[in-house]
Amino acid sequence: MNEVVDKKSTTPKEKGFKLRNLRWVIIGLIALATVINYIDRSALAMMFPGENGIGAELGLTKADYAIILNIFMVAYALGQTFSGRIFDKVGTRFGYVISIGIWSISSFCHTFARGIFSLSFFRSTLGFGEAGNWPGAAKSNAEWFPIQERAFAQGLFNAGASLGSVVAPPFIATLFVAFGWQTTFMIIGSLGMLWIVPWLLINKGEPKNHPWITAEECEHIKSGQSKADNDEHAVAMPLKEILSHKESWAVLVSRFFMEPIWWLFVGWMPIYLADTYGFDVKEIGAFAWIPYVGAAIGSIAGGYYSGQLMKKGKSTNTARKQTIVIGGVLMLVGLAAVLTINLQHNPDWFVYIVAVVLFGFQFSIGNVQTLPSDLFSGKNVGSLAGFGGTIGVLSVVLMNFLVPQIAEISYSYIFMMIAVFVPLGIGSIFYFAKNIQSVEDQ
Repeated sequence: MNEVVDKKSTTPKEKGFKLRNLRWVIIGLIALATVINYIDRSALAMMFPGENGIGAELGLTKADYAIILNIFMVAYALGQTFSGRIFDKVGTRFGYVISIGIWSISSFCHTFARGIFSLSFFRSTLGFGEAGNWPGAAKSNAEWFPIQERAFAQGLFNAGASLGSVVAPPFIATLFVAFGWQTTFMIIGSLGMLWIVPWLLINKGEPKNHPWITAEECEHIKSGQSKADNDEHAVAMPLKEILSHKESWAVLVSRFFMEPIWWLFVGWMPIYLADTYGFDVKEIGAFAWIPYVGAAIGSIAGGYYSGQLMKKGKSTNTARKQTIVIGGVLMLVGLAAVLTINLQHNPDWFVYIVAVVLFGFQFSIGNVQTLPSDLFSGKNVGSLAGFGGTIGVLSVVLMNFLVPQIAEISYSYIFMMIAVFVPLGIGSIFYFAKNIQSVEDQ
């Protein structure tokens, strides 16, 4: 029996089936989608090197891999802005169906790649579809969580990315050894299509209209949101108007400098392990997952820490910035260790140190990604989050062009470059967002 909703109130009546803590089930499903997202995107890097890898079988070089990676990233960048607007138009429920449907079919179709052109095409559609996951999560969290819980919810979501990176190396390596790369793409491409079923069954709409939400949870969400979030007459702003607020640039500039830190390890660590330590696909699978354990813990810890600060009475501004700075310090410490310790013959220590770097990154980035929902209401969060993602990915594209050339000299220069990015990314938040609060309420 569906619940009856009072047309004069946004609080559901206590009738029909109810599911307590529904908001955590919703973010749990999005985190699961993110695990699938990272399994799909990690597969090419995992299976590219080695005598039996995709590169050797299709006659592709490391330079070809860089081109394919950048084609993915350009499509991913464009998809961030496009999907952000789509999510603001159609909502998170159907926005996710569109996004994960595109990327799952694209992942499956990698099976039929026969060279650089076909592989690049399938990577571009994969990137375009996968991009929607991030603005979609930011928008969903703005709808389903009060402000003090959003960073923790974002941390759970980001933990899905880290967990996906933990699961992907051994999972993909096992499938690759057992079935080869074509069948591996078939299997992982099917996972997202299966995910759509529980998503449509459980996510039936926004909290105020969901038949399964309790009145208590609905009130908890509503009471912890900004006035703009609860404004029934709020409308979506044009992107130009959103960018007219100086605070929006804190999101754009910080993501421009911080995104390459994560993507360097996601896109290039398997290649680095093969180049530096002579690893094959199986050995990469045994090592490459370790840093993402640190990242997963950092995702949850960063969201929890800022949430606890707000519960103790700290402002959103103080909680966000303090957490972001702590994560930045940890990143710098880890990168300094990579640059100063001789790791040429010690892959164990390398992956452990990178775990510290990625812990710090995720400790910070969950709060950075929460800024759009701190600054704007739900009707505009997807647009700013999506455009911020586009800017961040464009920086990654530039980095990917440089990595093959710099790596011929030394990977150390690459680590030095991203170390410089850390203070630039964090400093931009302090410069553009003097006080993190809703600009619409002002």
